Amino acid sequence: MGGSCLLNDWSAGDIQAWEYQPLGPFLSKNFASTVSTWIVTPEALAPFRIAQPSRPEADPLPLSYLTNEAGQRESALDLELEILVLTHSLREKGMSPHRLVLSNARHMYWTVAQMITHHTSNGCNLQTGDLPGTVTTSWPDQTSWGRILEATLGGKSPVNLASEEERHFLEDGDEVILRARGRRDSFAPVSFGECLAMILPAV
Repeated sequence: MGGSCLLNDWSAGDIQAWEYQPLGPFLSKNFASTVSTWIVTPEALAPFRIAQPSRPEADPLPLSYLTNEAGQRESALDLELEILVLTHSLREKGMSPHRLVLSNARHMYWTVAQMITHHTSNGCNLQTGDLPGTVTTSWPDQTSWGRILEATLGGKSPVNLASEEERHFLEDGDEVILRARGRRDSFAPVSFGECLAMILPAV
């Protein structure tokens, strides 16, 4: 039985910026991953399926094997996505985590079905236990940008916290928390639990 969870693939933004071009060895993505508490089944997500949003008119249409009528009607998901940070100072003062992002899975450019279909189209043998991940889910509004690198404009515009701290980038001792939930009238809400981990100093 397949299922979905939250995944933080921990991009090292300072290294990743160099790896875009001229394309390095992708060390910014292979050092850590964190997953959430629960595996949510497709059946539990069924009430939150929605039509895939339309693409911008200037964008090319997906290839024929990536689009079909049923997929367009019900392959996207209406799930609230939230990213928070809890710093050492916030913890010491008994304050709540600071919300960095509030977004929605409906903003994903590709559906999960499209990503799996495309990924396996050249013969990639996905197997039970494999953990494919989506890209960061962001939206044009700055409050919905899914990475702190985006939210701070590459570190140029800091995030101000209630503890009177600011963050240009994540720091040692910061705990990053991902949450997702589905809500719809007449259906029980569904939560993915929390995907959380703390950044520790290098040894």
